[in-house]
Amino acid sequence: MSPVSSGTILGATESLCPVCLSRLPALRVLRGNTVFLERSCPSHGAFSVPVWRGQPAMDAWRRPKRPSLPPAPRDGGKSGCPFDCGLCPDHGQHTCTAVIEVTQRCDLGCPVCFASAGPGGPADPPLPVLARRLSDLKGAAGECNLQLSGGEPTLREDLPDIVRAARAADLAFVQINTNGLRLGREPGYAGSLARAGLASVFLQFDGSDAACTALRGRPLLNAKLAAIDACAEAGLGVVLVPTVARGVNDRELGEIVRLALSRAPVVRGVHFQPVASFGRHPWPRGDGCAEAGPTLPEMLTGLVEQSQGMLRAGDFHPPGCEHESCSFSGSFLRLPDGRLEALREQGGECCDEPLLASEGAAVSRSFTARQWAAAQPASPLPAQPDDFDLFLARSATANRFSISCMAFQDAWSLDLERVRGCCIHVQADDGRLIPFCLYNLTAADGRTLYRGRCP
Repeated sequence: MSPVSSGTILGATESLCPVCLSRLPALRVLRGNTVFLERSCPSHGAFSVPVWRGQPAMDAWRRPKRPSLPPAPRDGGKSGCPFDCGLCPDHGQHTCTAVIEVTQRCDLGCPVCFASAGPGGPADPPLPVLARRLSDLKGAAGECNLQLSGGEPTLREDLPDIVRAARAADLAFVQINTNGLRLGREPGYAGSLARAGLASVFLQFDGSDAACTALRGRPLLNAKLAAIDACAEAGLGVVLVPTVARGVNDRELGEIVRLALSRAPVVRGVHFQPVASFGRHPWPRGDGCAEAGPTLPEMLTGLVEQSQGMLRAGDFHPPGCEHESCSFSGSFLRLPDGRLEALREQGGECCDEPLLASEGAAVSRSFTARQWAAAQPASPLPAQPDDFDLFLARSATANRFSISCMAFQDAWSLDLERVRGCCIHVQADDGRLIPFCLYNLTAADGRTLYRGRCP
């Protein structure tokens, strides 16, 4: 295809029309400091959407990988990627994190919900059905971390039983994705999940009450802090997960990190997620991108600028697991004076030799399970500690902290090269594993590609 407008072509890929979801050839085009994903639909015209703005440059951020195929790929259908996913043999990354949605009900009605969840909704899958799916998961996905999601999973009275079923299925790291309301208001509830084998809480946390009101419909900051306190008492690790919207809370990044550090070691890190146009009320996208989340380099720059000198751009690196345009992360030591010291333990430095995707996945999976679970204190120091004793004490997991960001793809920004490198897969009702962004993909009119359509 010809470029929609002038600029430097960085590469060719495929995308979809955000209106009709037809597969289209696409180009990544650099104009100024912004990379646009450009394509043209015969029926709905041209689309030019910013996907990378600022530094580091997209070309400098690239981290080539050798594919690591899913252990049990399903045959691709006649329609091809992304319409016959399951995962197919063309997928270049096996599962690092599997997501199972245990309910579509929720006690909030957030304007930005990717699942369009709320009160009511379809009946929850029964526990025996979920137990069977959990048992089948390891054969389809191999070694992976598990996230129980929804809807709001804590609305299920049998959630501790689901956690126990996951542990019985030999899934060692089990996390819930939650708004935290029940955790904070019901004494002992977090403890019941911990006793069942839960390791970590992926806590929706958007910052100030003003940000919560815009993104969730009401002020929730105190409820979130109460959830953190309950998890601390129960011995659960917590990861704060802010949805970041331009003009809403993109100036609160530094404050969120400082709040998270003030609640360490129960808060193990912050995982930022720029808002994407899928789910409830998908937003129009265009050159201005006024209602969309910041791009990945804008998030990195914002974190550094708002950190009051605590963070540097060089503290963060591309992922070793998913496609390099999907995320960045940094691992740190919390020092006694409140500063952060960057660690380099994850092999995050880019190199000329392509990384085997399975190696990156193994490191990422292990790091996530170790870092996001409850902190383990250091062993007591001997009476006369040497430098190595002091190093081990300082490096205990209680002193470690992670900051990461994942930029999801919606129907406007979907790049099939990125999709094929995805390692976060939703298990559909029929057992198929679908890349997260494809599962939640929503056309401009609200029509979905997979959600609600899988048998």
